Amino acid sequence: MSTLNYGIAIFPSKEIQDVANSYRKRYDPRYNKIPPHITLKERFEATTDEIKDITTELEKIASETDPFDIEIKKVSSFSPVTNTVYLKVEPHDTLSTLNQKMNEGIFSESQQFAFVPHITISQDLSEDEHSDVYGSMRMLEFDLQDHIDRFQLLYQLEDGSWTVFETFKLGR
Repeated sequence: MSTLNYGIAIFPSKEIQDVANSYRKRYDPRYNKIPPHITLKERFEATTDEIKDITTELEKIASETDPFDIEIKKVSSFSPVTNTVYLKVEPHDTLSTLNQKMNEGIFSESQQFAFVPHITISQDLSEDEHSDVYGSMRMLEFDLQDHIDRFQLLYQLEDGSWTVFETFKLGR
């Protein structure tokens, strides 16, 4: 039985995506593979049968989770672990709970790093490029808010890009 790569993400409002893309176009070589997003669950493999059970579980998680608001005030970096600069999503209990629920039970343990809600704006840059980008951007202040009322199960296409498999609305 064939498996596909899946992931679970939140796509923020067009306003936040436009801000992120204004940087990603220049600093993210994977810009065209997926729109700006907050990863809830990193890439994992699943078969057609497994994804049916996972979809059922995601429906349950979504129905038990109320919509919530997020804020972005600044950029940060994962350096020295990776040369990634990102819009930092302020900590939020609901986001943390969603991430936790998607890494337990029927879900495979695919989480490599501690959960840090973020929207990547640069990655795969050299040390010098990363220093320049982060150095100039960390002085910027952002005042972005968004109301989150859904998340998406995505799958990866052969060219490496991601597309929505199913959308889950939060709340009853």
